[in-house]
Amino acid sequence: MVGVGDQVELDRLEKQLDAGRKDDIVKYIDLVRKLKVRRSEKVAVHGLALLNNPSSASKLGDEVWNVYEQVAIAAMDTNNLEAAKECIGALMRKFPDSNRVGRLEGMWMEANGYWQQAEKVYATLLEATPADPFLLKRKVAMAKAQGNYSGAVDSLNKYLETFMADHDAWRELAELYTSLLMYKQAAFCYEELILGQPTNALYHLGYAELLYTMGGLENLRAAKKYYAATIELSGGRNIRALYGVVLSGTAISQLLKQTRSRNEEESMEIVTLASSVLKREYKSKAPRKLPLLSPLLEKAVSAS
Repeated sequence: MVGVGDQVELDRLEKQLDAGRKDDIVKYIDLVRKLKVRRSEKVAVHGLALLNNPSSASKLGDEVWNVYEQVAIAAMDTNNLEAAKECIGALMRKFPDSNRVGRLEGMWMEANGYWQQAEKVYATLLEATPADPFLLKRKVAMAKAQGNYSGAVDSLNKYLETFMADHDAWRELAELYTSLLMYKQAAFCYEELILGQPTNALYHLGYAELLYTMGGLENLRAAKKYYAATIELSGGRNIRALYGVVLSGTAISQLLKQTRSRNEEESMEIVTLASSVLKREYKSKAPRKLPLLSPLLEKAVSAS
């Protein structure tokens, strides 16, 4: 976790570098790596300057190879593929049989759009380390980059067979299923996420939005509950969830009226409450938009 003091120090060092003071360039690059933050543009520029200065690079000792790796990734992030190739080449000469360097080679091929070559590199590396999470994730990323969402789903499911506790992977799988209109499968992913982290408001919100999209009385009722849970978990001011309560509550009322069922008093209460909170938030933070919003909310409340 990035501490406040570390973040302040990182910003201070970055300002010094931008001002032309290069004395702390090694300290800056080391701190970026330690904190695991992405400052690719700065690392690429200043890291390359460091590596291209033989006297400065020689003072790093064995640490220079970590800098080569860091700069290679930053250079790929900023589309400086020639510089990345030079850094990876230096690493391959030093560590010709390293899987870690092999990953960088695969990433460089991806960045250039050499998909088949990258696939071969990863396949070879996976033969030696079949459960390498980085390599399995790269296969997912490659499939997505090529628009092959079905292939990305297959790769991600294979990854989750081993790394079932990876919540980010479950959420990405849910989004992939949703993009493929495979809503039931996406719902299963969100259920896994909520079981694993029941206090994460974003998972409740994602599940609520999916249920609302699926439609139908039971799904809308469930969506309203998960929107309400999102509001509770986020301190009562999640605007998307508040809108979700209004929309799902209104949709439930309309379905009940169409089927001539007795309207639920609960639906109207929660819609009215969410509407009131939305008006208060807009009045406080965006008063000019309130005249546009109020008639829509009043219409929603009257329809409930």
